[in-house]
Amino acid sequence: MSASGRILAELRKPGARRVMRLLGASGQLGYGIPTAAFEVGLARGPDLIGCDMGSIDIGPTYLGSGHLATAPASTRRDLRKVLLGARRLNIPLVIGSAGSAGAKPHLEQTLAMLRDIACEEKLSFRMGVLAADIPRDVLKSAVRAREVTPINGMPELTIEEVDAASNIVGQMGLGDFQRALAADIDVLVAGRACDTAIFAALPAMLGFPMGLCVHMAKIIECASLCCIPGGRDSILATLDDNGFELESMAPQRRATPVSVAAHSLYEQDDPFTVYEPEGRLDLSAAQYNAIDDRRTRVTGALWHDAEQLTVKIEGARRIGERAVLLAGAADPRFIAGHRQILADLSVLVDELVCEDSPKDYTLNFRVYGVDGVRQFVPAGEAPPGEVFIMGECIAPTADRAAEVVRTAKQYLMHFGYGGRLSTGGNLAFPFTPPEVSAGEAYRFNAYHLMRVKDLESLFPLTIESVG
Repeated sequence: MSASGRILAELRKPGARRVMRLLGASGQLGYGIPTAAFEVGLARGPDLIGCDMGSIDIGPTYLGSGHLATAPASTRRDLRKVLLGARRLNIPLVIGSAGSAGAKPHLEQTLAMLRDIACEEKLSFRMGVLAADIPRDVLKSAVRAREVTPINGMPELTIEEVDAASNIVGQMGLGDFQRALAADIDVLVAGRACDTAIFAALPAMLGFPMGLCVHMAKIIECASLCCIPGGRDSILATLDDNGFELESMAPQRRATPVSVAAHSLYEQDDPFTVYEPEGRLDLSAAQYNAIDDRRTRVTGALWHDAEQLTVKIEGARRIGERAVLLAGAADPRFIAGHRQILADLSVLVDELVCEDSPKDYTLNFRVYGVDGVRQFVPAGEAPPGEVFIMGECIAPTADRAAEVVRTAKQYLMHFGYGGRLSTGGNLAFPFTPPEVSAGEAYRFNAYHLMRVKDLESLFPLTIESVG
Protein backbone atom coordinates (compact mmCIF):
# COMPACT_ATOMS: atom_id res chain seq x y z
CA MET A 1 0.00 0.00 0.00
CA SER A 2 1.32 3.43 -0.93
CA ALA A 3 1.46 6.46 1.36
CA SER A 4 -1.91 8.03 0.59
CA GLY A 5 -3.66 4.68 0.82
CA ARG A 6 -1.99 3.99 4.15
CA ILE A 7 -3.09 7.31 5.68
CA LEU A 8 -6.63 6.95 4.37
CA ALA A 9 -6.95 3.38 5.64
CA GLU A 10 -5.49 4.23 9.03
CA LEU A 11 -7.78 7.17 9.75
CA ARG A 12 -10.89 5.49 8.36
CA LYS A 13 -10.70 2.59 10.80
CA PRO A 14 -13.49 2.60 13.40
CA GLY A 15 -12.32 4.40 16.52
CA ALA A 16 -9.15 5.66 14.83
CA ARG A 17 -10.26 9.29 14.60
CA ARG A 18 -7.41 11.62 15.58
CA VAL A 19 -5.92 14.97 14.66
CA MET A 20 -4.06 15.36 11.37
CA ARG A 21 -0.72 17.11 11.10
CA LEU A 22 0.16 18.77 7.80
CA LEU A 23 3.58 20.25 7.09
CA GLY A 24 3.83 23.25 4.79
CA ALA A 25 7.41 22.81 3.67
CA SER A 26 7.95 25.91 1.58
CA GLY A 27 6.20 29.13 0.64
CA GLN A 28 7.24 28.47 -2.95
CA LEU A 29 9.36 25.45 -3.65
CA GLY A 30 12.53 26.18 -5.58
CA TYR A 31 13.76 29.22 -3.64
CA GLY A 32 15.28 27.24 -0.78
CA ILE A 33 13.86 25.42 2.25
CA PRO A 34 15.59 26.20 5.58
CA THR A 35 16.80 22.77 6.65
CA ALA A 36 16.66 23.18 10.42
CA ALA A 37 12.96 24.10 10.49
CA PHE A 38 12.09 21.41 7.95
CA GLU A 39 13.78 18.73 10.05
CA VAL A 40 11.93 19.91 13.15
CA GLY A 41 8.71 19.57 11.19
CA LEU A 42 9.57 16.00 10.15
CA ALA A 43 10.29 15.11 13.77
CA ARG A 44 6.74 16.14 14.67
CA GLY A 45 5.33 13.25 12.63
CA PRO A 46 3.25 14.95 9.92
CA ASP A 47 0.71 13.01 7.87
CA LEU A 48 1.50 14.93 4.67
CA ILE A 49 4.15 17.25 3.24
CA GLY A 50 2.81 19.89 0.89
CA CYS A 51 4.55 22.37 -1.37
CA ASP A 52 3.13 25.10 -3.56
CA MET A 53 5.52 25.63 -6.45
CA GLY A 54 3.91 28.41 -8.45
CA SER A 55 2.14 31.73 -8.53
CA ILE A 56 0.77 34.29 -10.94
CA ASP A 57 2.83 36.89 -9.04
CA ILE A 58 5.84 36.10 -11.24
CA GLY A 59 4.10 37.54 -14.31
CA PRO A 60 3.38 36.08 -17.75
CA THR A 61 6.87 35.34 -19.05
CA TYR A 62 7.33 31.93 -17.42
CA LEU A 63 3.91 30.71 -18.46
CA GLY A 64 4.51 31.91 -22.00
CA SER A 65 8.07 30.70 -22.36
CA GLY A 66 7.77 27.40 -20.53
CA HIS A 67 10.82 28.21 -18.40
CA LEU A 68 11.06 27.72 -14.64
CA ALA A 69 11.00 30.85 -12.52
CA THR A 70 13.37 29.20 -10.06
CA ALA A 71 16.99 28.27 -10.65
CA PRO A 72 17.39 24.60 -11.65
CA ALA A 73 19.97 23.93 -8.94
CA SER A 74 17.86 25.28 -6.08
CA THR A 75 14.72 23.62 -7.49
CA ARG A 76 16.43 20.26 -7.57
CA ARG A 77 17.78 20.78 -4.05
CA ASP A 78 14.32 21.56 -2.68
CA LEU A 79 12.72 18.63 -4.51
CA ARG A 80 15.35 16.29 -3.13
CA LYS A 81 14.77 17.55 0.41
CA VAL A 82 10.99 17.12 0.41
CA LEU A 83 11.05 13.83 -1.49
CA LEU A 84 13.56 12.25 0.90
CA GLY A 85 11.63 13.57 3.89
CA ALA A 86 8.33 12.15 2.67
CA ARG A 87 9.78 8.77 1.79
CA ARG A 88 11.57 8.60 5.17
CA LEU A 89 8.22 8.91 6.94
CA ASN A 90 6.18 7.06 4.27
CA ILE A 91 3.72 9.94 3.98
CA PRO A 92 2.30 11.62 0.87
CA LEU A 93 4.24 14.39 -0.82
CA VAL A 94 1.90 16.78 -2.65
CA ILE A 95 3.21 19.42 -5.06
CA GLY A 96 0.99 21.96 -6.81
CA SER A 97 1.61 24.34 -9.74
CA ALA A 98 4.69 22.40 -10.77
CA GLY A 99 7.61 24.29 -12.25
CA SER A 100 6.27 27.78 -11.43
CA ALA A 101 3.46 28.19 -13.96
CA GLY A 102 2.11 24.66 -14.14
CA ALA A 103 1.90 24.14 -17.92
CA LYS A 104 3.14 21.04 -19.74
CA PRO A 105 6.79 22.17 -20.07
CA HIS A 106 6.93 23.14 -16.39
CA LEU A 107 5.36 19.86 -15.31
CA GLU A 108 7.73 17.84 -17.48
CA GLN A 109 10.82 19.58 -16.10
CA THR A 110 9.67 18.99 -12.53
CA LEU A 111 8.95 15.31 -13.19
CA ALA A 112 12.32 14.85 -14.85
CA MET A 113 14.06 16.21 -11.76
CA LEU A 114 12.08 13.91 -9.46
CA ARG A 115 12.92 10.87 -11.61
CA ASP A 116 16.62 11.80 -11.59
CA ILE A 117 16.61 12.23 -7.81
CA ALA A 118 14.86 8.89 -7.37
CA CYS A 119 17.52 7.22 -9.51
CA GLU A 120 20.37 8.88 -7.62
CA GLU A 121 18.88 8.04 -4.21
CA LYS A 122 17.67 4.55 -5.24
CA LEU A 123 14.07 5.39 -4.34
CA SER A 124 10.95 3.61 -5.57
CA PHE A 125 7.49 5.13 -5.30
CA ARG A 126 4.12 5.46 -6.97
CA MET A 127 3.53 8.91 -8.45
CA GLY A 128 0.30 10.55 -9.56
CA VAL A 129 0.48 13.31 -12.17
CA LEU A 130 -2.29 15.82 -12.92
CA ALA A 131 -1.89 17.88 -16.10
CA ALA A 132 -3.43 21.36 -16.16
CA ASP A 133 -3.23 22.33 -19.85
CA ILE A 134 -6.63 23.29 -21.24
CA PRO A 135 -7.37 21.90 -24.74
CA ARG A 136 -7.82 24.83 -27.10
CA ASP A 137 -10.89 23.33 -28.75
CA VAL A 138 -12.58 23.08 -25.33
CA LEU A 139 -11.79 26.69 -24.52
CA LYS A 140 -12.88 27.89 -27.97
CA SER A 141 -16.19 26.11 -27.58
CA ALA A 142 -16.66 27.80 -24.21
CA VAL A 143 -15.83 31.20 -25.73
CA ARG A 144 -18.40 30.69 -28.50
CA ALA A 145 -20.99 29.59 -25.94
CA ARG A 146 -20.28 32.69 -23.81
CA GLU A 147 -19.20 30.51 -20.90
CA VAL A 148 -16.00 32.52 -20.31
CA THR A 149 -15.94 35.65 -18.13
CA PRO A 150 -13.08 38.17 -17.74
CA ILE A 151 -11.40 38.74 -14.36
CA ASN A 152 -10.01 42.02 -13.01
CA GLY A 153 -10.69 44.21 -16.05
CA MET A 154 -9.42 41.82 -18.71
CA PRO A 155 -11.14 42.12 -22.11
CA GLU A 156 -13.44 39.40 -23.38
CA LEU A 157 -11.51 36.33 -24.49
CA THR A 158 -11.48 35.81 -28.26
CA ILE A 159 -10.71 32.87 -30.50
CA GLU A 160 -7.69 34.80 -31.82
CA GLU A 161 -6.26 35.17 -28.34
CA VAL A 162 -6.76 31.47 -27.62
CA ASP A 163 -4.80 30.64 -30.76
CA ALA A 164 -2.08 33.19 -29.93
CA ALA A 165 -1.35 31.92 -26.42
CA SER A 166 1.87 29.96 -26.02
CA ASN A 167 0.47 27.99 -23.09
CA ILE A 168 -2.99 27.89 -21.51
CA VAL A 169 -3.67 26.30 -18.13
CA GLY A 170 -6.62 25.88 -15.83
CA GLN A 171 -6.33 26.15 -12.06
CA MET A 172 -7.57 22.81 -10.76
CA GLY A 173 -9.24 22.42 -7.37
CA LEU A 174 -9.19 19.95 -4.51
CA GLY A 175 -11.54 17.46 -6.19
CA ASP A 176 -8.83 16.63 -8.69
CA PHE A 177 -6.28 16.17 -5.91
CA GLN A 178 -8.71 13.87 -4.08
CA ARG A 179 -9.08 11.75 -7.20
CA ALA A 180 -5.30 11.33 -7.32
CA LEU A 181 -4.88 10.63 -3.62
CA ALA A 182 -7.62 7.99 -3.81
CA ALA A 183 -5.48 6.15 -6.38
CA ASP A 184 -3.03 5.01 -3.66
CA ILE A 185 0.07 7.07 -4.43
CA ASP A 186 3.19 8.26 -2.63
CA VAL A 187 3.83 11.46 -4.57
CA LEU A 188 1.37 13.77 -6.31
CA VAL A 189 2.62 16.36 -8.78
CA ALA A 190 0.03 18.68 -10.30
CA GLY A 191 0.20 21.35 -12.94
CA ARG A 192 -1.41 24.74 -12.26
CA ALA A 193 -3.56 24.32 -9.17
CA CYS A 194 -5.29 26.18 -6.39
CA ASP A 195 -2.83 26.33 -3.52
CA THR A 196 -5.52 25.23 -1.06
CA ALA A 197 -5.97 21.90 -2.86
CA ILE A 198 -2.47 20.81 -1.87
CA PHE A 199 -3.34 20.62 1.83
CA ALA A 200 -7.16 20.49 1.97
CA ALA A 201 -7.78 17.47 -0.25
CA LEU A 202 -6.61 14.68 2.07
CA PRO A 203 -8.27 15.83 5.33
CA ALA A 204 -11.49 16.63 3.47
CA MET A 205 -11.52 13.03 2.18
CA LEU A 206 -11.38 11.91 5.82
CA GLY A 207 -14.40 13.96 6.81
CA PHE A 208 -12.81 16.97 8.45
CA PRO A 209 -14.97 20.09 7.97
CA MET A 210 -14.35 21.56 4.54
CA GLY A 211 -14.26 25.16 5.78
CA LEU A 212 -11.50 24.36 8.27
CA CYS A 213 -9.56 22.31 5.70
CA VAL A 214 -9.55 25.08 3.11
CA HIS A 215 -8.84 27.87 5.60
CA MET A 216 -5.92 25.93 7.05
CA ALA A 217 -4.61 25.23 3.55
CA LYS A 218 -4.84 28.87 2.50
CA ILE A 219 -2.56 29.82 5.37
CA ILE A 220 0.06 27.07 5.43
CA GLU A 221 0.68 27.05 1.67
CA CYS A 222 2.77 30.17 2.36
CA ALA A 223 4.68 28.41 5.15
CA SER A 224 5.64 30.84 7.95
CA LEU A 225 4.68 33.99 6.06
CA CYS A 226 1.74 34.34 8.51
CA CYS A 227 4.16 34.74 11.43
CA ILE A 228 6.02 37.56 13.16
CA PRO A 229 8.55 38.08 11.72
CA GLY A 230 7.26 36.58 8.50
CA GLY A 231 9.44 34.00 6.79
CA ARG A 232 9.44 30.95 4.56
CA ASP A 233 10.39 28.36 7.17
CA SER A 234 8.22 25.25 7.36
CA ILE A 235 4.97 25.47 9.33
CA LEU A 236 2.93 22.73 11.00
CA ALA A 237 -0.87 22.73 11.12
CA THR A 238 -2.65 20.41 13.55
CA LEU A 239 -6.25 19.89 12.42
CA ASP A 240 -9.20 18.52 14.38
CA ASP A 241 -12.96 18.62 13.88
CA ASN A 242 -13.35 22.03 15.52
CA GLY A 243 -10.31 24.01 14.37
CA PHE A 244 -6.61 23.95 13.67
CA GLU A 245 -3.43 25.06 15.39
CA LEU A 246 -0.54 26.78 13.63
CA GLU A 247 3.09 26.65 14.69
CA SER A 248 6.19 27.71 12.78
CA MET A 249 8.99 25.17 12.91
CA ALA A 250 11.48 28.05 13.26
CA PRO A 251 11.72 29.12 16.92
CA GLN A 252 12.15 32.80 16.08
CA ARG A 253 8.80 33.02 14.26
CA ARG A 254 5.50 33.49 16.13
CA ALA A 255 2.08 32.69 14.73
CA THR A 256 -0.05 35.25 16.57
CA PRO A 257 -3.80 35.86 16.23
CA VAL A 258 -3.17 39.20 14.54
CA SER A 259 -0.50 37.93 12.14
CA VAL A 260 -2.56 34.88 11.15
CA ALA A 261 -5.76 36.91 10.68
CA ALA A 262 -3.86 39.48 8.62
CA HIS A 263 -2.82 36.72 6.24
CA SER A 264 -6.46 36.58 5.11
CA LEU A 265 -5.66 39.72 3.09
CA TYR A 266 -3.01 37.85 1.10
CA GLU A 267 -3.99 37.74 -2.60
CA GLN A 268 -7.62 38.53 -1.74
CA ASP A 269 -9.85 41.48 -2.58
CA ASP A 270 -12.20 40.44 0.22
CA PRO A 271 -10.55 39.18 3.45
CA PHE A 272 -13.68 37.19 4.36
CA THR A 273 -14.18 35.30 1.08
CA VAL A 274 -11.99 32.89 -0.87
CA TYR A 275 -13.36 31.47 -4.11
CA GLU A 276 -12.36 28.00 -5.29
CA PRO A 277 -13.54 25.95 -8.29
CA GLU A 278 -15.91 23.90 -6.14
CA GLY A 279 -17.20 26.60 -3.80
CA ARG A 280 -16.58 29.51 -1.49
CA LEU A 281 -14.71 29.79 1.82
CA ASP A 282 -16.50 32.07 4.28
CA LEU A 283 -14.27 33.60 6.98
CA SER A 284 -16.80 36.05 8.41
CA ALA A 285 -17.13 33.97 11.61
CA ALA A 286 -13.49 32.90 11.90
CA GLN A 287 -11.86 33.26 15.31
CA TYR A 288 -8.14 33.49 16.09
CA ASN A 289 -6.96 32.73 19.63
CA ALA A 290 -3.47 32.51 21.07
CA ILE A 291 -2.42 29.18 22.57
CA ASP A 292 0.85 30.71 23.74
CA ASP A 293 3.23 33.33 22.38
CA ARG A 294 4.15 31.20 19.31
CA ARG A 295 0.96 29.30 18.43
CA THR A 296 -2.54 30.28 17.36
CA ARG A 297 -5.73 28.26 17.15
CA VAL A 298 -8.22 29.08 14.38
CA THR A 299 -11.92 28.15 14.31
CA GLY A 300 -15.15 29.18 12.62
CA ALA A 301 -14.49 28.99 8.86
CA LEU A 302 -17.44 27.79 6.78
CA TRP A 303 -17.71 26.32 3.31
CA HIS A 304 -20.44 26.87 0.73
CA ASP A 305 -20.63 24.60 -2.31
CA ALA A 306 -20.74 26.37 -5.66
CA GLU A 307 -23.94 26.34 -7.64
CA GLN A 308 -21.84 26.60 -10.80
CA LEU A 309 -18.40 24.99 -11.19
CA THR A 310 -15.75 27.30 -12.65
CA VAL A 311 -12.10 27.08 -13.58
CA LYS A 312 -9.73 30.03 -13.72
CA ILE A 313 -7.96 30.09 -17.09
CA GLU A 314 -4.47 31.57 -17.46
CA GLY A 315 -2.74 32.10 -20.79
CA ALA A 316 0.20 34.12 -22.06
CA ARG A 317 1.21 35.19 -25.56
CA ARG A 318 4.49 36.44 -26.97
CA ILE A 319 4.43 40.14 -27.85
CA GLY A 320 7.99 40.63 -29.04
CA GLU A 321 11.55 41.10 -27.81
CA ARG A 322 12.39 43.33 -24.86
CA ALA A 323 15.35 45.63 -24.34
CA VAL A 324 15.77 48.00 -21.41
CA LEU A 325 17.80 51.11 -20.64
CA LEU A 326 18.97 51.56 -17.03
CA ALA A 327 20.19 54.98 -15.89
CA GLY A 328 20.06 57.51 -13.08
CA ALA A 329 19.69 61.28 -12.87
CA ALA A 330 20.38 63.82 -10.14
CA ASP A 331 19.83 67.22 -11.81
CA PRO A 332 16.80 68.75 -10.03
CA ARG A 333 15.80 70.54 -13.24
CA PHE A 334 15.85 67.27 -15.16
CA ILE A 335 13.83 65.53 -12.45
CA ALA A 336 11.27 68.32 -12.23
CA GLY A 337 10.77 68.30 -16.00
CA HIS A 338 11.24 64.62 -16.68
CA ARG A 339 7.72 63.97 -17.99
CA GLN A 340 8.04 66.48 -20.80
CA ILE A 341 11.68 65.57 -21.46
CA LEU A 342 10.87 61.89 -21.87
CA ALA A 343 7.80 62.66 -23.99
CA ASP A 344 9.89 64.88 -26.29
CA LEU A 345 12.63 62.25 -26.39
CA SER A 346 10.14 59.58 -27.46
CA VAL A 347 9.05 61.75 -30.40
CA LEU A 348 12.67 62.31 -31.40
CA VAL A 349 13.48 58.58 -31.21
CA ASP A 350 10.46 57.83 -33.40
CA GLU A 351 11.74 60.26 -36.02
CA LEU A 352 15.22 58.75 -35.95
CA VAL A 353 14.61 55.01 -35.94
CA CYS A 354 11.48 55.11 -38.11
CA GLU A 355 13.01 57.25 -40.84
CA ASP A 356 12.95 54.40 -43.33
CA SER A 357 10.46 52.02 -41.73
CA PRO A 358 7.11 52.20 -39.92
CA LYS A 359 6.92 52.32 -36.15
CA ASP A 360 6.82 48.72 -34.91
CA TYR A 361 7.70 49.04 -31.23
CA THR A 362 6.58 50.55 -27.92
CA LEU A 363 8.92 52.67 -25.80
CA ASN A 364 8.01 53.49 -22.20
CA PHE A 365 9.88 55.08 -19.32
CA ARG A 366 9.49 54.62 -15.57
CA VAL A 367 11.18 57.07 -13.24
CA TYR A 368 11.79 55.42 -9.88
CA GLY A 369 11.71 57.88 -7.05
CA VAL A 370 8.95 59.84 -8.76
CA ASP A 371 6.41 57.59 -10.49
CA GLY A 372 8.11 54.27 -11.16
CA VAL A 373 6.17 52.34 -8.52
CA ARG A 374 3.04 54.35 -7.75
CA GLN A 375 0.17 54.56 -10.21
CA PHE A 376 -1.10 57.81 -8.71
CA VAL A 377 1.31 60.55 -7.61
CA PRO A 378 0.08 63.44 -5.39
CA ALA A 379 -0.10 66.73 -7.28
CA GLY A 380 2.62 69.18 -6.35
CA GLU A 381 4.80 66.60 -4.64
CA ALA A 382 8.40 67.85 -4.31
CA PRO A 383 10.84 65.82 -6.42
CA PRO A 384 13.57 63.72 -4.75
CA GLY A 385 17.26 64.44 -5.00
CA GLU A 386 17.91 61.66 -7.49
CA VAL A 387 15.92 59.18 -9.54
CA PHE A 388 16.38 55.92 -11.38
CA ILE A 389 15.15 55.76 -14.96
CA MET A 390 14.14 52.57 -16.73
CA GLY A 391 13.30 52.69 -20.40
CA GLU A 392 11.61 49.66 -21.90
CA CYS A 393 11.20 48.85 -25.58
CA ILE A 394 9.24 45.94 -26.98
CA ALA A 395 9.80 45.35 -30.68
CA PRO A 396 9.45 42.48 -33.18
CA THR A 397 13.13 41.51 -32.98
CA ALA A 398 15.94 41.79 -30.45
CA ASP A 399 17.97 43.91 -32.87
CA ARG A 400 15.12 46.36 -33.35
CA ALA A 401 14.54 46.68 -29.60
CA ALA A 402 18.26 47.26 -29.03
CA GLU A 403 18.34 49.92 -31.75
CA VAL A 404 15.53 51.84 -30.09
CA VAL A 405 16.95 51.85 -26.54
CA ARG A 406 20.49 52.66 -27.73
CA THR A 407 19.20 55.61 -29.68
CA ALA A 408 17.08 56.70 -26.72
CA LYS A 409 20.10 56.46 -24.41
CA GLN A 410 22.36 58.57 -26.56
CA TYR A 411 19.86 61.35 -27.13
CA LEU A 412 18.58 61.37 -23.56
CA MET A 413 22.15 61.70 -22.28
CA HIS A 414 22.55 64.98 -24.22
CA PHE A 415 18.92 66.10 -24.40
CA GLY A 416 18.47 69.84 -24.03
CA TYR A 417 15.80 71.23 -21.68
CA GLY A 418 14.91 74.49 -20.03
CA GLY A 419 17.35 75.63 -17.35
CA ARG A 420 20.00 73.06 -18.25
CA LEU A 421 23.48 74.15 -17.09
CA SER A 422 25.65 71.69 -19.02
CA THR A 423 25.68 70.19 -22.52
CA GLY A 424 26.22 66.68 -21.16
CA GLY A 425 25.80 64.59 -18.06
CA ASN A 426 22.05 64.21 -17.93
CA LEU A 427 22.46 60.55 -16.99
CA ALA A 428 24.58 58.32 -14.80
CA PHE A 429 24.87 54.64 -15.68
CA PRO A 430 25.07 51.87 -13.04
CA PHE A 431 27.19 49.80 -15.43
CA THR A 432 28.07 49.60 -19.12
CA PRO A 433 26.52 48.84 -21.41
CA PRO A 434 23.43 50.37 -19.80
CA GLU A 435 21.21 48.77 -22.44
CA VAL A 436 20.20 45.18 -21.70
CA SER A 437 18.48 42.71 -24.00
CA ALA A 438 15.94 40.95 -21.79
CA GLY A 439 14.72 38.32 -24.25
CA GLU A 440 11.19 37.49 -25.28
CA ALA A 441 8.34 39.54 -23.85
CA TYR A 442 4.94 38.12 -22.98
CA ARG A 443 1.64 39.39 -21.67
CA PHE A 444 -1.29 37.64 -20.06
CA ASN A 445 -3.98 37.29 -22.70
CA ALA A 446 -6.17 34.86 -20.77
CA TYR A 447 -7.15 35.53 -17.17
CA HIS A 448 -10.76 34.41 -17.16
CA LEU A 449 -13.28 32.16 -15.47
CA MET A 450 -14.69 29.31 -17.53
CA ARG A 451 -17.96 27.74 -16.45
CA VAL A 452 -17.84 23.94 -16.64
CA LYS A 453 -20.05 20.96 -15.91
CA ASP A 454 -17.28 18.46 -15.25
CA LEU A 455 -13.88 19.23 -13.73
CA GLU A 456 -12.48 15.70 -13.90
CA SER A 457 -12.31 15.54 -17.70
CA LEU A 458 -10.26 18.75 -17.85
CA PHE A 459 -7.40 17.48 -15.70
CA PRO A 460 -6.36 13.93 -16.63
CA LEU A 461 -4.62 11.76 -14.03
CA THR A 462 -1.77 9.41 -14.90
CA ILE A 463 -0.04 7.01 -12.51
CA GLU A 464 3.65 6.24 -12.82
CA SER A 465 5.89 3.80 -10.99
CA VAL A 466 9.22 5.53 -10.35
CA GLY A 467 12.40 3.64 -9.57
